[in-house]
Amino acid sequence: MEKTTFLQKLQKLGKALMLPIASLPVAALLLRLGQGDLLNLPFISAAGSALFDNLPLLFAIGVAIGFAKDNNGAAGLAGAIGFYVMNGTAGALFSWLVTPVAEGATGLFGSVGGFAWAQSLYAGVASVNMAHFGGIIAGVIAGVAYNKYKSAKLPDWLAFFGGRRFVPIMTGLYTLLAGIGFGFVWPFIQKMLDTFAGFLSSIGAAGAAIYGFFNRVLLSVGLHHVLNSYFWFNFGEFAKPDGTVVHGDLTRFFAGDPTAGNYMAGFFPIMMFALPAAALAMYFCAKKENKAAIGGAMISVAIPAFLCGITEPIEFMFMFLAPGLFVIHGVLTGVSMAVSVMLGIKMGFGFSAGLFDMVLNWGISTKPALSIVIGLIMAVIYFFLFVFVIKKFDLKTPGREDDEETADFGKLADDIGFDELAQKYIAVLGGKENIKEIESCITRLRLVLVSNKEIDEKDLKALGASGVMKAGTQVTQVIVGMKAELLVDAMKKFL
Repeated sequence: MEKTTFLQKLQKLGKALMLPIASLPVAALLLRLGQGDLLNLPFISAAGSALFDNLPLLFAIGVAIGFAKDNNGAAGLAGAIGFYVMNGTAGALFSWLVTPVAEGATGLFGSVGGFAWAQSLYAGVASVNMAHFGGIIAGVIAGVAYNKYKSAKLPDWLAFFGGRRFVPIMTGLYTLLAGIGFGFVWPFIQKMLDTFAGFLSSIGAAGAAIYGFFNRVLLSVGLHHVLNSYFWFNFGEFAKPDGTVVHGDLTRFFAGDPTAGNYMAGFFPIMMFALPAAALAMYFCAKKENKAAIGGAMISVAIPAFLCGITEPIEFMFMFLAPGLFVIHGVLTGVSMAVSVMLGIKMGFGFSAGLFDMVLNWGISTKPALSIVIGLIMAVIYFFLFVFVIKKFDLKTPGREDDEETADFGKLADDIGFDELAQKYIAVLGGKENIKEIESCITRLRLVLVSNKEIDEKDLKALGASGVMKAGTQVTQVIVGMKAELLVDAMKKFL
């Protein structure tokens, strides 16, 4: 049996991050609605602010649940415990190392004047702040501990603490050790990240372009959320009027930082305008006899992109059919990010860069109208570029396939129901004995199989799938659309 690869572990982390990230829309909505330019209800705004202020804890809970094999809430409790233990330990140890020892005090290394070596080594670091990284690390530790100890058996006189009750105990032990290590190590990591942030800030638009490019390219392996977590929740810092310091482009934007929004603004032109234009181009290039069927499909993926910023259904239509075109998409996303920075556009979102977030946050954005202008220009570029590349290289985008048209997933789900459809998917994927892990991520089935060598993409397309990605012989992703979670839920019944 193959060992779990580093890519598989990163993909699992990317999936786990989706749970805490899903809490952002309600946080952003409450924060905005309560502000003076809208409802002017401070208590509503305070509710949203409370969620943003506690994002690291939400990450710890959400990631722990995401890593737990059965997504049990006990893992989330362990994640919260681990977060407090690890951060408390790391912060206290660091303070102990760098704070001068009082006159006459004694201790393990105690001497008058304190630990001079530590003060010199950690010069420039005022305190340890692991921010959302602390939450992610504690969540991973808790999730792994849950999987290992959820069925632990103890002697009869300790039986009460066995099973899931043993998980918080072991998580606390592991995070205590981790906190001791991070008390020594994290100040260096913190300085490195600050240097990296300063570098990106110093190169301005180029820094935003680099982020935008890798944001899209990493989508192909489901790792873009890992990248986003740093830029949106840890990049830079801003002190709110009450003295609370927040980190991250997204968090700072909603806290009122006038410099925030550089790492979100450029997504609006791409998600609202460019990718729907790409869908229009694929419809334009479809065979005449397929246009009626393809037209409905393209409308169904373009509307979520424009309204909500959900673009994966469009991107997966050409990601694997035309990887070169997808790289160009990444470059153009970087261009949009850079142009937005150069024009001084500052925009943010609680979920994604769609119309709903644009309208909701229009009043606290800077030059949002320019984003629409850029979007229209990008739409023209994407349409003609896609039409040219698709026809030039005869790419088999939807509606241009030589074989029979694949069945529509939505129609199949309506006709035979998710339970029957789930059993068909399980059979095509090699049976339940071939499926080691299965989860959903917005539009995709995320699978770890015993082997994917015998999986036939045509069989999956016959069941409505729009694409398949294989990374190695086990990691497999099947793109089915916005009802992926419903299909996974049904499949789990039979697994």
